[in-house]
Amino acid sequence: MAKGIGILAAAALTLAAAMPAQADKLDDIIASGTLRCAVVLDFPPMGSRDANNEPIGFDVDYCNDLAKVLGVKAEIVETPFPDRIPALVSGRVDVGVASTSDTLERAKTAGFTIPYFAFKMVVLTKDGLGIKDYADLKGKKTGSVSGTFEAIALEKDVKTWGTGSFRGYQTQADVFLALAQGQIDATVVTSTVAAAIVKEGKYKGLMMGGDAPYDIDYVALIALRNEQGLLNYLNLFVNQQVRTGRYKELYDKWVGLGTAPDLTVPGVYR
Repeated sequence: MAKGIGILAAAALTLAAAMPAQADKLDDIIASGTLRCAVVLDFPPMGSRDANNEPIGFDVDYCNDLAKVLGVKAEIVETPFPDRIPALVSGRVDVGVASTSDTLERAKTAGFTIPYFAFKMVVLTKDGLGIKDYADLKGKKTGSVSGTFEAIALEKDVKTWGTGSFRGYQTQADVFLALAQGQIDATVVTSTVAAAIVKEGKYKGLMMGGDAPYDIDYVALIALRNEQGLLNYLNLFVNQQVRTGRYKELYDKWVGLGTAPDLTVPGVYR
């Protein structure tokens, strides 16, 4: 019996030695000295560019905070909404800090952390169109960024109404331009974006037209689905951003509307 056990042990060691070492993305990032973050830069105040064309915003600062605790340099990789997960899967980025809604469908492809931000949705329209609430969108020309939480919900409602139209766009900037030029009558965006765009005044005549009756949009950091070590680290990072007050600090800096959204689900988890 002892001899048999010895043979089995020797075989196991031989097999282990023959197997390639399992790469760990967290170790790879630290060793490389650079953290590549996918960030959407036409989505203020989460991500945009300043007068010097430098990336700024909540997500940009969040990536910088993560790089700092890892002891590496942050590299902001501008990534449109539809390309967030493809950029991750293709290896162009290490982590997505890109306001990615944590849907179960997306989780089949990418790994999600606990929520690091939460959005409420509102209607964004143009002055003079008579759109004062979400119900007024029935029969109107609408549009949003393809594949986003709000686009999926809005397109579904347009189909249910059986009237009006929905058009998908590649970027948030494309949506705002279409709205300003009259190609569409309204879109649905986060309250943070709507407030920033109206205040900025780049697109003349835009106004908020009431809340959209959607669920709270919880968004998460994303990494490769099989990189559990990295995902565990990212979860702890998000947790510490909240409990140290850094999350609130960034919210006050970039959003400044009311109080920072609660990242817990009442009655479910704290």
